[in-house]
Amino acid sequence: MSEVLYRKYRPQKFSEVLGQDHIVKVLEAQVESGNIAHAYLFAGTRGTGKTSVARIFAQSIGTSKNDIYEIDAASNTGVDDIRSLNESVNTLPFESKYKVYILDEVHMLSKSASNALLKTLEEPPKHVVFILATTETHKIPDTVLSRCEVYTFKKPSQAVLQKVVQTVAKKEGYTIDPASADLIALLGDGSFRDTLGIVQKIISSSKDKKISDEEVRLVTGSPKMDLIHDILTSISEGDLKKGLSAISVAREQNIDMNVFLKLIIHSARAVLLVRFDAGKVVKDSMSEAEYAFVSKLSGTDKIFSSSVLVELLTALENTTGAYIPSLPLELALVNIIK
Repeated sequence: MSEVLYRKYRPQKFSEVLGQDHIVKVLEAQVESGNIAHAYLFAGTRGTGKTSVARIFAQSIGTSKNDIYEIDAASNTGVDDIRSLNESVNTLPFESKYKVYILDEVHMLSKSASNALLKTLEEPPKHVVFILATTETHKIPDTVLSRCEVYTFKKPSQAVLQKVVQTVAKKEGYTIDPASADLIALLGDGSFRDTLGIVQKIISSSKDKKISDEEVRLVTGSPKMDLIHDILTSISEGDLKKGLSAISVAREQNIDMNVFLKLIIHSARAVLLVRFDAGKVVKDSMSEAEYAFVSKLSGTDKIFSSSVLVELLTALENTTGAYIPSLPLELALVNIIK
Protein backbone atom coordinates (compact mmCIF):
# COMPACT_ATOMS: atom_id res chain seq x y z
CA MET A 1 0.00 0.00 0.00
CA SER A 2 2.09 2.91 -1.29
CA GLU A 3 -0.41 5.75 -0.89
CA VAL A 4 -1.91 7.04 2.34
CA LEU A 5 -5.57 6.00 2.44
CA TYR A 6 -6.89 9.45 3.31
CA ARG A 7 -5.28 10.88 0.19
CA LYS A 8 -6.14 7.88 -1.95
CA TYR A 9 -9.84 8.14 -1.11
CA ARG A 10 -10.06 11.92 -0.86
CA PRO A 11 -13.26 13.07 -2.66
CA GLN A 12 -12.60 14.35 -6.17
CA LYS A 13 -16.03 15.81 -6.92
CA PHE A 14 -18.97 17.21 -5.00
CA SER A 15 -20.98 13.99 -5.26
CA GLU A 16 -18.28 12.16 -3.30
CA VAL A 17 -18.31 14.59 -0.35
CA LEU A 18 -20.04 13.00 2.66
CA GLY A 19 -21.90 14.71 5.47
CA GLN A 20 -21.63 18.29 4.17
CA ASP A 21 -24.74 18.62 2.00
CA HIS A 22 -25.56 22.01 3.53
CA ILE A 23 -22.34 23.36 2.02
CA VAL A 24 -22.10 21.34 -1.18
CA LYS A 25 -25.57 22.35 -2.41
CA VAL A 26 -24.82 26.07 -1.99
CA LEU A 27 -21.44 25.84 -3.71
CA GLU A 28 -22.88 23.81 -6.59
CA ALA A 29 -25.57 26.47 -7.07
CA GLN A 30 -22.91 29.18 -7.19
CA VAL A 31 -20.92 27.24 -9.76
CA GLU A 32 -24.03 26.78 -11.90
CA SER A 33 -25.04 30.44 -11.71
CA GLY A 34 -21.51 31.77 -12.03
CA ASN A 35 -22.10 33.94 -8.96
CA ILE A 36 -18.69 33.35 -7.35
CA ALA A 37 -17.65 35.26 -4.23
CA HIS A 38 -14.14 36.63 -3.93
CA ALA A 39 -13.48 35.11 -0.49
CA TYR A 40 -14.70 32.05 1.43
CA LEU A 41 -13.94 30.78 4.91
CA PHE A 42 -14.26 27.04 5.54
CA ALA A 43 -14.40 26.39 9.28
CA GLY A 44 -14.56 23.09 11.13
CA THR A 45 -12.64 20.54 13.14
CA ARG A 46 -9.74 18.59 11.69
CA GLY A 47 -10.35 16.00 9.00
CA THR A 48 -13.85 17.14 8.02
CA GLY A 49 -13.01 17.80 4.37
CA LYS A 50 -12.34 21.55 4.25
CA THR A 51 -9.30 21.39 1.98
CA SER A 52 -10.86 18.69 -0.21
CA VAL A 53 -13.98 20.79 -0.81
CA ALA A 54 -11.81 23.84 -1.48
CA ARG A 55 -9.97 21.93 -4.22
CA ILE A 56 -13.19 20.58 -5.70
CA PHE A 57 -14.73 24.05 -5.73
CA ALA A 58 -11.64 25.54 -7.39
CA GLN A 59 -11.74 22.91 -10.13
CA SER A 60 -15.51 23.30 -10.52
CA ILE A 61 -15.15 26.98 -11.42
CA GLY A 62 -12.70 26.02 -14.17
CA THR A 63 -9.40 26.63 -12.42
CA SER A 64 -6.52 24.46 -13.60
CA LYS A 65 -3.92 23.02 -11.25
CA ASN A 66 -1.43 25.63 -12.45
CA ASP A 67 -3.70 28.39 -11.14
CA ILE A 68 -4.48 26.84 -7.73
CA TYR A 69 -2.13 27.87 -4.94
CA GLU A 70 -2.19 26.06 -1.60
CA ILE A 71 -0.49 27.87 1.24
CA ASP A 72 0.02 26.56 4.76
CA ALA A 73 -0.57 29.64 6.90
CA ALA A 74 0.89 27.81 9.89
CA SER A 75 4.28 27.81 8.15
CA ASN A 76 3.90 31.22 6.49
CA THR A 77 2.68 33.32 9.37
CA GLY A 78 4.65 36.51 8.81
CA VAL A 79 3.63 39.77 7.20
CA ASP A 80 6.32 39.36 4.52
CA ASP A 81 4.75 36.07 3.41
CA ILE A 82 1.37 37.75 2.96
CA ARG A 83 2.91 40.76 1.22
CA SER A 84 4.45 38.38 -1.31
CA LEU A 85 1.03 36.78 -1.77
CA ASN A 86 -0.56 40.21 -2.23
CA GLU A 87 1.90 40.98 -4.99
CA SER A 88 1.28 37.69 -6.77
CA VAL A 89 -2.50 38.11 -6.90
CA ASN A 90 -2.13 40.98 -9.36
CA THR A 91 -0.69 38.75 -12.08
CA LEU A 92 -3.24 37.16 -14.38
CA PRO A 93 -3.97 33.40 -14.30
CA PHE A 94 -1.88 31.17 -16.56
CA GLU A 95 -4.74 29.35 -18.26
CA SER A 96 -7.94 29.85 -16.26
CA LYS A 97 -10.54 32.48 -15.53
CA TYR A 98 -9.59 32.50 -11.85
CA LYS A 99 -6.55 32.16 -9.66
CA VAL A 100 -7.57 30.38 -6.45
CA TYR A 101 -5.59 30.75 -3.23
CA ILE A 102 -6.29 28.13 -0.55
CA LEU A 103 -4.90 29.26 2.81
CA ASP A 104 -4.97 26.45 5.36
CA GLU A 105 -4.84 27.09 9.14
CA VAL A 106 -5.39 30.79 8.47
CA HIS A 107 -5.93 31.48 12.19
CA MET A 108 -2.16 31.01 12.61
CA LEU A 109 -1.36 34.27 10.79
CA SER A 110 0.18 37.01 12.89
CA LYS A 111 -1.83 40.15 13.52
CA SER A 112 0.25 42.13 11.04
CA ALA A 113 -0.10 39.37 8.44
CA SER A 114 -3.89 39.31 8.93
CA ASN A 115 -4.00 43.07 8.43
CA ALA A 116 -1.96 42.74 5.25
CA LEU A 117 -4.32 40.03 3.96
CA LEU A 118 -7.32 42.21 4.83
CA LYS A 119 -6.19 44.87 2.40
CA THR A 120 -6.35 42.41 -0.47
CA LEU A 121 -9.65 40.92 0.71
CA GLU A 122 -11.20 44.39 0.72
CA GLU A 123 -10.39 45.07 -2.92
CA PRO A 124 -9.28 41.85 -4.64
CA PRO A 125 -8.65 41.60 -8.39
CA LYS A 126 -11.64 40.14 -10.26
CA HIS A 127 -9.65 37.07 -11.27
CA VAL A 128 -8.79 36.02 -7.67
CA VAL A 129 -10.74 33.78 -5.28
CA PHE A 130 -9.55 33.20 -1.73
CA ILE A 131 -10.56 30.10 0.24
CA LEU A 132 -9.45 30.31 3.85
CA ALA A 133 -9.60 27.21 6.05
CA THR A 134 -9.47 27.10 9.83
CA THR A 135 -10.15 24.91 12.83
CA GLU A 136 -10.39 27.93 15.14
CA THR A 137 -12.70 30.62 13.78
CA HIS A 138 -12.62 32.60 17.03
CA LYS A 139 -8.94 33.43 16.43
CA ILE A 140 -9.61 35.15 13.11
CA PRO A 141 -10.17 38.94 13.25
CA ASP A 142 -13.77 40.03 12.69
CA THR A 143 -12.57 42.34 9.92
CA VAL A 144 -11.36 39.31 7.96
CA LEU A 145 -14.47 37.25 8.72
CA SER A 146 -16.74 40.03 7.47
CA ARG A 147 -15.09 39.89 4.04
CA CYS A 148 -15.76 36.17 3.61
CA GLU A 149 -18.67 33.87 3.00
CA VAL A 150 -18.41 31.57 6.03
CA TYR A 151 -19.24 27.86 5.81
CA THR A 152 -19.10 25.64 8.88
CA PHE A 153 -18.25 21.98 8.28
CA LYS A 154 -19.97 19.42 10.47
CA LYS A 155 -18.24 16.49 12.08
CA PRO A 156 -19.29 13.35 10.19
CA SER A 157 -21.59 11.11 12.21
CA GLN A 158 -20.40 7.77 13.51
CA ALA A 159 -22.72 6.05 11.02
CA VAL A 160 -21.07 7.91 8.13
CA LEU A 161 -17.58 7.04 9.36
CA GLN A 162 -18.56 3.40 9.86
CA LYS A 163 -19.71 3.23 6.24
CA VAL A 164 -16.46 4.84 5.07
CA VAL A 165 -14.44 2.26 7.02
CA GLN A 166 -16.32 -0.66 5.49
CA THR A 167 -16.18 0.83 1.98
CA VAL A 168 -12.46 1.58 2.07
CA ALA A 169 -11.60 -1.79 3.64
CA LYS A 170 -13.54 -3.55 0.88
CA LYS A 171 -11.81 -1.55 -1.85
CA GLU A 172 -8.46 -2.50 -0.32
CA GLY A 173 -9.47 -6.18 -0.43
CA TYR A 174 -10.29 -6.63 3.27
CA THR A 175 -13.48 -7.61 5.08
CA ILE A 176 -14.47 -6.09 8.39
CA ASP A 177 -17.51 -6.80 10.53
CA PRO A 178 -19.88 -3.94 11.47
CA ALA A 179 -18.87 -3.99 15.16
CA SER A 180 -15.18 -3.54 14.33
CA ALA A 181 -15.98 -0.82 11.80
CA ASP A 182 -18.09 0.93 14.43
CA LEU A 183 -15.23 0.81 16.93
CA ILE A 184 -12.86 2.38 14.40
CA ALA A 185 -15.46 5.06 13.62
CA LEU A 186 -15.80 5.80 17.33
CA LEU A 187 -12.04 6.12 17.76
CA GLY A 188 -11.88 8.34 14.64
CA ASP A 189 -13.63 11.00 16.71
CA GLY A 190 -15.47 12.77 13.91
CA SER A 191 -12.51 12.99 11.52
CA PHE A 192 -12.29 11.29 8.12
CA ARG A 193 -8.52 11.63 8.19
CA ASP A 194 -8.07 10.15 11.66
CA THR A 195 -10.52 7.33 10.93
CA LEU A 196 -8.74 6.29 7.74
CA GLY A 197 -5.42 6.65 9.55
CA ILE A 198 -6.59 3.96 11.97
CA VAL A 199 -7.71 1.77 9.05
CA GLN A 200 -4.26 2.26 7.51
CA LYS A 201 -2.50 1.05 10.68
CA ILE A 202 -4.74 -2.00 10.96
CA ILE A 203 -4.39 -3.02 7.32
CA SER A 204 -0.61 -2.54 7.49
CA SER A 205 -0.35 -4.96 10.40
CA SER A 206 -3.08 -7.40 9.39
CA LYS A 207 -1.98 -10.96 8.72
CA ASP A 208 -4.96 -11.88 6.58
CA LYS A 209 -7.79 -10.23 4.69
CA LYS A 210 -10.32 -10.44 7.50
CA ILE A 211 -10.08 -7.75 10.16
CA SER A 212 -11.28 -8.90 13.57
CA ASP A 213 -12.44 -6.94 16.60
CA GLU A 214 -9.49 -8.30 18.56
CA GLU A 215 -7.10 -7.03 15.88
CA VAL A 216 -8.65 -3.55 15.98
CA ARG A 217 -8.31 -3.39 19.76
CA LEU A 218 -4.71 -4.61 19.65
CA VAL A 219 -3.60 -2.04 17.07
CA THR A 220 -5.50 0.90 18.59
CA GLY A 221 -4.75 0.07 22.21
CA SER A 222 -8.46 -0.06 23.02
CA PRO A 223 -9.53 -1.91 26.16
CA LYS A 224 -10.96 -5.39 25.89
CA MET A 225 -14.72 -5.63 26.19
CA ASP A 226 -14.33 -7.50 29.51
CA LEU A 227 -13.23 -4.25 31.16
CA ILE A 228 -16.16 -2.34 29.66
CA HIS A 229 -18.50 -5.07 30.85
CA ASP A 230 -17.03 -4.95 34.35
CA ILE A 231 -17.79 -1.23 34.61
CA LEU A 232 -21.36 -1.65 33.37
CA THR A 233 -21.92 -4.68 35.61
CA SER A 234 -20.63 -2.75 38.62
CA ILE A 235 -23.23 -0.06 37.90
CA SER A 236 -25.98 -2.62 37.43
CA GLU A 237 -25.10 -4.51 40.64
CA GLY A 238 -24.15 -1.46 42.68
CA ASP A 239 -20.70 -2.98 43.18
CA LEU A 240 -18.31 -0.01 43.47
CA LYS A 241 -15.33 -2.22 44.31
CA LYS A 242 -15.74 -4.13 41.03
CA GLY A 243 -15.88 -0.90 39.02
CA LEU A 244 -12.86 0.67 40.71
CA SER A 245 -10.93 -2.57 40.19
CA ALA A 246 -11.68 -2.45 36.44
CA ILE A 247 -10.45 1.15 36.29
CA SER A 248 -7.27 0.11 38.10
CA VAL A 249 -6.62 -2.60 35.51
CA ALA A 250 -7.21 -0.11 32.69
CA ARG A 251 -4.74 2.28 34.32
CA GLU A 252 -2.13 -0.48 34.69
CA GLN A 253 -2.55 -1.34 31.01
CA ASN A 254 -1.97 2.33 30.15
CA ILE A 255 -5.35 2.60 28.40
CA ASP A 256 -6.35 6.08 27.30
CA MET A 257 -9.11 7.12 29.71
CA ASN A 258 -10.82 9.18 27.02
CA VAL A 259 -11.12 6.11 24.82
CA PHE A 260 -12.14 3.95 27.79
CA LEU A 261 -14.94 6.34 28.74
CA LYS A 262 -16.18 6.70 25.17
CA LEU A 263 -16.55 2.94 24.89
CA ILE A 264 -18.29 2.76 28.26
CA ILE A 265 -20.72 5.49 27.17
CA HIS A 266 -21.25 3.73 23.85
CA SER A 267 -22.33 0.53 25.62
CA ALA A 268 -24.31 2.31 28.37
CA ARG A 269 -26.28 4.16 25.69
CA ALA A 270 -27.03 0.82 24.02
CA VAL A 271 -28.37 -0.55 27.31
CA LEU A 272 -30.67 2.44 27.67
CA LEU A 273 -31.93 2.20 24.08
CA VAL A 274 -32.62 -1.53 24.35
CA ARG A 275 -34.45 -0.93 27.61
CA PHE A 276 -36.82 1.46 25.82
CA ASP A 277 -37.33 -0.90 22.85
CA ALA A 278 -35.05 1.09 20.53
CA GLY A 279 -32.38 -1.59 20.23
CA LYS A 280 -32.55 -1.64 16.43
CA VAL A 281 -30.70 1.70 16.48
CA VAL A 282 -27.53 0.00 17.74
CA LYS A 283 -27.98 -3.70 16.95
CA ASP A 284 -26.34 -3.60 13.52
CA SER A 285 -23.23 -1.91 14.90
CA MET A 286 -22.63 -4.48 17.65
CA SER A 287 -21.45 -8.06 17.74
CA GLU A 288 -23.98 -10.70 18.76
CA ALA A 289 -22.20 -11.25 22.07
CA GLU A 290 -22.13 -7.54 22.86
CA TYR A 291 -25.78 -7.06 21.96
CA ALA A 292 -26.71 -10.03 24.14
CA PHE A 293 -24.79 -8.48 27.03
CA VAL A 294 -26.48 -5.05 26.82
CA SER A 295 -29.86 -6.72 26.34
CA LYS A 296 -29.35 -8.67 29.56
CA LEU A 297 -28.39 -5.51 31.46
CA SER A 298 -31.35 -3.60 30.07
CA GLY A 299 -33.65 -5.93 31.97
CA THR A 300 -32.14 -5.18 35.40
CA ASP A 301 -34.81 -2.92 36.92
CA LYS A 302 -34.17 0.74 36.13
CA ILE A 303 -30.52 1.19 37.03
CA PHE A 304 -29.52 2.47 33.59
CA SER A 305 -31.38 5.77 33.51
CA SER A 306 -30.50 8.97 31.69
CA SER A 307 -28.78 10.23 34.85
CA VAL A 308 -26.16 7.48 34.49
CA LEU A 309 -25.27 8.70 31.02
CA VAL A 310 -25.15 12.30 32.24
CA GLU A 311 -22.61 11.34 34.91
CA LEU A 312 -20.49 9.46 32.38
CA LEU A 313 -20.64 12.31 29.85
CA THR A 314 -19.59 14.78 32.53
CA ALA A 315 -16.68 12.51 33.41
CA LEU A 316 -15.64 12.43 29.75
CA GLU A 317 -15.64 16.23 29.57
CA ASN A 318 -13.47 16.40 32.70
CA THR A 319 -10.99 13.71 31.67
CA THR A 320 -8.99 15.76 29.17
CA GLY A 321 -6.28 17.56 31.11
CA ALA A 322 -7.22 15.94 34.42
CA TYR A 323 -4.35 15.74 36.92
CA ILE A 324 -5.29 12.08 37.50
CA PRO A 325 -6.89 10.86 34.22
CA SER A 326 -8.88 8.10 35.90
CA LEU A 327 -10.33 10.34 38.63
CA PRO A 328 -13.36 11.69 36.70
CA LEU A 329 -14.53 8.12 35.94
CA GLU A 330 -13.90 7.04 39.53
CA LEU A 331 -15.97 9.96 40.83
CA ALA A 332 -18.72 9.21 38.31
CA LEU A 333 -18.98 5.63 39.59
CA VAL A 334 -19.10 6.85 43.19
CA ASN A 335 -21.92 9.26 42.32
CA ILE A 336 -23.86 6.61 40.37
CA ILE A 337 -23.49 3.75 42.84
CA LYS A 338 -23.54 5.59 46.19
